[in-house]
Amino acid sequence: RLGMFYFLILAVLLTLIWRITYIQVFTGSAFMRRVLLVGAGESGRMFLEELAGIEPQPFLIVGLIDDDALKHGSSVSGYAVLGDNSSLPKLIEHEDVSDIIVAITGTMNGDMFRALLDAQEQGVEITRMPAAYEEVLGRVPINYLESDWLLRSFVDEVRVSGLYLPTKRVVDIVGALVGTSVLALLAPWVALAIVLETGRPVMYSQTRLGQGALQYRVLKFRTMVADAEPDGKAEMAVRNDPRATRIGRLLRRTYIDELPQFWNVLRGEMSLVGPRPERPELVEDYESYVPFYRARILAKPGITGWAQVNYGKGASVHGAAEKLEYDLYYIKHRGAWMDIWIILRTIGNGFGLRGI
Repeated sequence: RLGMFYFLILAVLLTLIWRITYIQVFTGSAFMRRVLLVGAGESGRMFLEELAGIEPQPFLIVGLIDDDALKHGSSVSGYAVLGDNSSLPKLIEHEDVSDIIVAITGTMNGDMFRALLDAQEQGVEITRMPAAYEEVLGRVPINYLESDWLLRSFVDEVRVSGLYLPTKRVVDIVGALVGTSVLALLAPWVALAIVLETGRPVMYSQTRLGQGALQYRVLKFRTMVADAEPDGKAEMAVRNDPRATRIGRLLRRTYIDELPQFWNVLRGEMSLVGPRPERPELVEDYESYVPFYRARILAKPGITGWAQVNYGKGASVHGAAEKLEYDLYYIKHRGAWMDIWIILRTIGNGFGLRGI
């Protein structure tokens, strides 16, 4: 037993030392990919701004190039615009460029296209900005996609393995049976706490939009004051929502308020993992402002999802757009391991009271 104790202590210490060493050494400039960004317009600026919030940095940006002569000598988010396509061969050699990310959303001229082909022949890896955005941020850049992206890229890539969907349904049923068992144990105590604080009702139901735009009724424990929407207008829940009761805040932080939705999973209306179901009124509203918003109904909605563990709730069009980026990334890349990772993170968030 003493040996096991020493082993656990040493394992933890050595793991921490290794991770600190890795971060300090292998994320240094000498070991990082050296990236040249092609395109100093709005798309390139947005990508650089998103990268600024990542620590440690995934790669080293050496600068930008753009065929617009007016941008030469300027800087974008602190990175210099070093020239145009004719400067590319010299920059690759001088800056030891290993990767090029192309952030051009409009038409690319022939000279730039040929310069990129020559760079690829030199062994430089060429990546489109949307693909790099997905890889680094785990999201899809909905505001910088071409109009035919949904058909040309998304629809083809969501064709998941033939075994995945039936297996997912089996896992959903097993998970829902376990969840309803937990619900049966907790429901009396949760109901008592809600009634003692704010009275009835204990639960409420709402219409949500499911896969293929089919509407269904979702059931949840009530976490807000009665008549939280007195004017009848749908409002999105937010973090630290002032309408939430004290018991409601605890239920939301632990995700206990979501337990009744296991019944929707048993009925096949929802899955354990998927984009969170939204109210039809809000979907109609967001479709007017957020590109590709309706694409999230390509998958069955879930009790938890990639957006929930990475972002949470959005109380604005901007928040809804960022959540959609995560949802589309999940639909495009979904698989068994990703579902397991989302479930584990959700459980961790619940025990850590990090729900909303």
